[in-house]
Amino acid sequence: MNARRGGNRAKGVLAIVVSAFGFALMAAFVRMADDFGSPLSSFQKGFFRNVVALVIALAVLMRSGGVARVFKCAGAASARAWVILVLRSALGSCGLFANFYALSHVAIADGQTLNKTAPFFTVICAWLFLGEKAAVRQIAALALAFLGVVFVAKPGFAGDAAFPLAMGLFGGVCAGGAYACVHALRRHGMEPAFIVVFFSAFSTLAAIPFIAVDFVPMTFSQVAVLLGAGASAAIGQFGITAAYGYAEPREIAVYDYSNIIFTAVLGFAFFGQIPDVWSIIGFVMIVVAAARIGAS
Repeated sequence: MNARRGGNRAKGVLAIVVSAFGFALMAAFVRMADDFGSPLSSFQKGFFRNVVALVIALAVLMRSGGVARVFKCAGAASARAWVILVLRSALGSCGLFANFYALSHVAIADGQTLNKTAPFFTVICAWLFLGEKAAVRQIAALALAFLGVVFVAKPGFAGDAAFPLAMGLFGGVCAGGAYACVHALRRHGMEPAFIVVFFSAFSTLAAIPFIAVDFVPMTFSQVAVLLGAGASAAIGQFGITAAYGYAEPREIAVYDYSNIIFTAVLGFAFFGQIPDVWSIIGFVMIVVAAARIGAS
């Protein structure tokens, strides 16, 4: 039993690290979009990101031959599970649009790092609403990783950047709640593919009213970049959904902070952003926190 639990946690760690890379790549593409044409709203970016993710999710579902099985399971889900699914999709959509807004107005490191407060809030939500208690060492590791985030982002909530940075943090809170909902849905036996498809469709439809009143024509390059964002987001969504099905948030949430390291590497590769000494200290804190969780 312990061996199986350890195996599931290892799968959860791998899935959440793959997810972190997917979301880091998505953030880079989202930031690039404005470099190839007129600035796009976070809703327009979110719409195209979700359309692509929805198509990929449906294609994976059809290729696996599990469409009938998945929708049969969804039909058999309880009313409570459906409420959680809608809540997961609403929180995820708010987090997505807020994150995209932050990424479009501040440095990619600041925006994405603030969004990565999500693991901290995931554990808090799992404790408050799912009754999952975290050990002191796990809370300490999360706090260390959270402090590492502060060292990396060094956010200054003042001036013109105040609102975008606040939106980045709000996105992290919403994402944390959404991931806790994902874990609850897996407890109810809801299929990961259906969760991804439902969220992508929900978020796509939620963006349409905003796009209708503020649509900006896009260049071919912007479309290509947002296609890349959508494909990367699909990797992130499938990864995070699988991860919280394998293990409880308190066991693996800290590994989502690997996104910060991936973001730093991509920031250097695509935007020439070189981490300073404080960022490097923050990376070390994050790695140490992940190691502490892994050893517990």
